[in-house]
Amino acid sequence: MGAGISWGPRKAGPCCWRGSKLSQVFHDHFSCVAGSYSAYRPHYPAELFDYLAKLVPREATVWDCAAGNGQATVDLAERFGRVIATDGSAQQISSATAHLGAEYRVAVAEASGLADQSVDLITVAQALHWFDLDRFFAEVRRVLKPGGVLAVWAYGTNEVEGEEVNRLVQDYYSNVVGPYWPPERVLVENGYETITLPYPEISVPAFRMETSWNLEELLGYFSTWSATNRYIKANARNPLEPLAETLAEVWGDANTRKLVVWPLVVKMAKKPSSNQTS
Repeated sequence: MGAGISWGPRKAGPCCWRGSKLSQVFHDHFSCVAGSYSAYRPHYPAELFDYLAKLVPREATVWDCAAGNGQATVDLAERFGRVIATDGSAQQISSATAHLGAEYRVAVAEASGLADQSVDLITVAQALHWFDLDRFFAEVRRVLKPGGVLAVWAYGTNEVEGEEVNRLVQDYYSNVVGPYWPPERVLVENGYETITLPYPEISVPAFRMETSWNLEELLGYFSTWSATNRYIKANARNPLEPLAETLAEVWGDANTRKLVVWPLVVKMAKKPSSNQTS
């Protein structure tokens, strides 16, 4: 094992797969990795939030739906008057980053608990594909003010600097844990092309995410994948252990940082100001 990095088998907690009253509307793939999710997920580009700040007033109320541990919430709270961040996972909410402008609540996307026509902007970061879309869009119509904006985005497969490193990463994604991705993942891979938002879409500029990670950080990110954790549950072994071995052979110094890039799919729609569409 290179550079003392250990990714030995760990027990997959039952929290991601247990049945519950919420199970019909809430696909909880991430509660049992909430801590790792907070530490190892990449950050969205500041340019995206700056663009959102041009679409609705700074004093706007924002609903950050399926906020997870608040990865988008904090950036939104830096730019808007009030952000209400909800997630169906109490574990994710408990690990969220605190901010004076952000209020965290446990609630599923399809039943927010928000008042009618009470928010100016709804954001959904890397989560729309998990929703019951008909029910969620009905909730959007209920809580979004006329003239308000719905913004959704997702990132697909990352590419890593270095031809051999990237080859191993793509093989892990497609072949090793590929069969364990939930079926909803196809919506992300298709860039949300088959999803029609409930209001007329508006054109947006191109965005992308990028960061520089060492080997441990990259492996930490892979540990947050739903497919990795479903593999562990099915096979009682951690697929990251052999991956860490093979990556260490081609990475060089494990502390060396390599560029990691994700294409970002962003779709936005604006609710008409008139009462003709509700």
